Amino acid sequence: MLWTRWLVLLLCWGSTSGEQQADEARVESRVDSRRQRSPPPVEPLDFGFVPAAVYDTHAYYEPGAVGILFHVVHAFLYVIQPNSFPKDLIVKVIQQNMGGIKIEEWRKPENVVLLLQMIHYEAGFLICATIGVTFLILTPIIGMCFCVCRCCENCGGEMHQRQRKNVDCQRGFYTASLIATSIFIVLGVLIAYAANHNVSTQIKSTRRLINTNMRDLKTFANNTPAQIDYLTAQYTTAKNKVLSDLDNIGPLLGGRIHSQLEKEVVPSLDTALRMAGAMRETKEALENVNTSLEVLQEGTGMLQASLSGERASLSNTLSDPACTNGAVSHTCNTIRSTLSQLGINADFSTLPDVTRALENVNTVLKTDLSNIVQKGYSSFNDTPNLVKEQTKNIVSALPRVKGMLDKIGIEINSFSKMFPVEPSLVNFTIFLSDGQKKIESYYPQVDQMDFYRWIGCVAVLCMVVLVLAFNILGLLCGTCGYDKQATPTTRGCLSNTGGNLLMAGVGFSFIFVWVLMAIVTTLFVVGGNVEKMMCEPLANRQLFKIIDTPFLVHPAKKNFLPGMLFQNPNIDLTLGSMYRDCYENNGLYHSLQLETMFNINSFLNRTVYNRDLAKVFESVQVDLHDITLLEQAGRDNLINFANSGVGHIDYEAYLAEVTKGVTLVDLLSFSTDLEAQADQTPRGALENALKGHASSIRQIHREHVVPMEQAMSTLSQSIKQLQRMSSDLPVKVTNILSAIDAAEYLITHNASHVVKQETKGYTQSLVGYFKQYTEWVKNSLTSEVAQCKPISNIVDSMEIVACSFVVDSVNTFWFGLGGCCILLIPSIIFSIKLAKYYRRMDTEDVFEDMGNTGNHGEQVCDIHGDLAVLSSPYCDTLTRFPRASAPPSYSDW
Repeated sequence: MLWTRWLVLLLCWGSTSGEQQADEARVESRVDSRRQRSPPPVEPLDFGFVPAAVYDTHAYYEPGAVGILFHVVHAFLYVIQPNSFPKDLIVKVIQQNMGGIKIEEWRKPENVVLLLQMIHYEAGFLICATIGVTFLILTPIIGMCFCVCRCCENCGGEMHQRQRKNVDCQRGFYTASLIATSIFIVLGVLIAYAANHNVSTQIKSTRRLINTNMRDLKTFANNTPAQIDYLTAQYTTAKNKVLSDLDNIGPLLGGRIHSQLEKEVVPSLDTALRMAGAMRETKEALENVNTSLEVLQEGTGMLQASLSGERASLSNTLSDPACTNGAVSHTCNTIRSTLSQLGINADFSTLPDVTRALENVNTVLKTDLSNIVQKGYSSFNDTPNLVKEQTKNIVSALPRVKGMLDKIGIEINSFSKMFPVEPSLVNFTIFLSDGQKKIESYYPQVDQMDFYRWIGCVAVLCMVVLVLAFNILGLLCGTCGYDKQATPTTRGCLSNTGGNLLMAGVGFSFIFVWVLMAIVTTLFVVGGNVEKMMCEPLANRQLFKIIDTPFLVHPAKKNFLPGMLFQNPNIDLTLGSMYRDCYENNGLYHSLQLETMFNINSFLNRTVYNRDLAKVFESVQVDLHDITLLEQAGRDNLINFANSGVGHIDYEAYLAEVTKGVTLVDLLSFSTDLEAQADQTPRGALENALKGHASSIRQIHREHVVPMEQAMSTLSQSIKQLQRMSSDLPVKVTNILSAIDAAEYLITHNASHVVKQETKGYTQSLVGYFKQYTEWVKNSLTSEVAQCKPISNIVDSMEIVACSFVVDSVNTFWFGLGGCCILLIPSIIFSIKLAKYYRRMDTEDVFEDMGNTGNHGEQVCDIHGDLAVLSSPYCDTLTRFPRASAPPSYSDW
């Protein structure tokens, strides 16, 4: 058990280091609560699985069909003793008797009260035992008196049977009653024999339980050293992970610092990079505006000339004399009134030029802002390498840290080897082997004793079987030899034999029944009390509560189990809690609460306290002043872009013109209407001329208007894009520069705090590996190392053997035998009554006719022919009436 000290040390080391780190965290939170954040999650370590022990014992018993009898006996005992288990009473009795009580001390009031409470609890058993003793005493006395009484021709001993009308009914009733009683006695014999046989059968199962329990204890002893070595060896897993992280302090610690700073740095650089993209988009939009404006201005002049020429030509056509005709003049006038619609609507010649703004943007784009921002990214992303270069002192101290961790591992190993765990377990295994051999050496004696026990129980049952044999044979002979025509004095030999057999059964009943009752009463008192006082409390664990009662054994010793194991009765360890933990297959370290036995402060201060490791990290100094996020050229580039004049363009004027149509009227609609009006004129030159003008107008739309509309669409999109990007452009640039300045200020002025915070988090992650190891060790000790299931199996096996195998069978045996004893009483009565109808009588009742006087006399004749006149005044009837009450006086009788 002492080997567990080093494991407890590790647990406490983890909790102590955690408390010191919590104190440092509170100081940091007061410095800058805004920067405080939860510690980063520690990478989980894989310690594998502790070598598990597989136990063979299954401490469970299913009695099968005989279990029904066990339940019946339990129900009977509950009727006899329905009181709950008297835990408090037993505790008081034990405490009163610890110093020994003399006879005169029982007269004290408190002892008298205890005695009365015990009598009240045992009232059911006392009453039944009193009945059994009374039965035991009275049965031989009654039997002796019965024999003497019958010898005096009383109590049914007179060989005379009175003649009654309901003789057959009485004989049938007594026969049926005796048969029923015999059947129940047979059931009792079978129950007792089944219980007797069950004991012999289950004794062989006891060997299996002993073997499996011994094998489990050996498995427990053999696996525990390997499990301890495995726990010790897994310290290397945590140590190697710590050394690996120390060797990679640059990427790890630098990555932590980078992750902390990127929340402020990366967004500012991203906005600058997006502004560089906006510059290129602005240039493209300005180029589109400039090109579209040139196209529109040139196209406006050409369209104006084409429309003017077409309008003049159409006006000449309308001046044709054909238009003066009354029917056509209205159409020509209508067409003439629409000539003014053939004109230009949008005027692009007045729109301001964007060439100056484009030149300024081209000048700004000569400086590659994207490349400058990428340099800022690269400078910031190089933080891990920068940290690695500046933490070479940590790497140089790595051998010293490794030596410190190796020292801790060596001391843990030496501490686990300090105690003779393995030799002790080897001796324990040898002790188990020797003990098992000694137990097996008693097997022949146990088998011999069980054989004698079985023979004795069978002999007891044979007493009942002998009585049953006489009853059954008597019934068979009497029933088969019975003749209704025969008189009591003329009954046959077979019938008479049946009656004699019944009386023989009565005699043996009186001889055996008091012996059987003595056995039943003894087994009942012993077995019943063992069941109620031991087996039931052990099954529901009430017995453990008695043993675990504080100060039960000694007024100065609180708990019995730790006082016996560790000589420290104040440890809160009870037999019930230990059994419960072992039943759940927890570790012996947790079940025995061994962590309460060892003081590990001195060992902690001398070995695993990580003050030296903390000093190593306190020397970490990281300078991030060399990080430049945005060069001055990039700053100037942003300022020049804000002052490029893009924001001063008259976007409203552009939008006002591009929303107008190119012409005053849709030329396609105008040409369609013109063709429709031409169809209203008479066929001829005028119609053809008007349709020719309509075709020319369509061609003008196709050649001039369509390209101008495309250019206007491009101009509209570009103007809207420029207007959106140039909106509050100086403010946006100012915000970008402010964000970059804030990020650079964070790097140059607050980097020490970030470095300290991330160094602390990095240290916590290293300590977290040891915490994982200690937690894993604690959990392994609780549930996986030295699993004490064999201890609970031993208790359960003892309960099965003592209670299920022995006590239940003994109680079932006396239950069946006791029923036989009780049923022998009515068997005696019915046998005596029934024998009167089967045995040959010496005398019988005779009814004779007294002649004309009408007088009748009753005479009793013996079997030799002598008459004794009972109620008749005449004594000599031999010569007056034939004798029907005696057999004929033949010479061969």
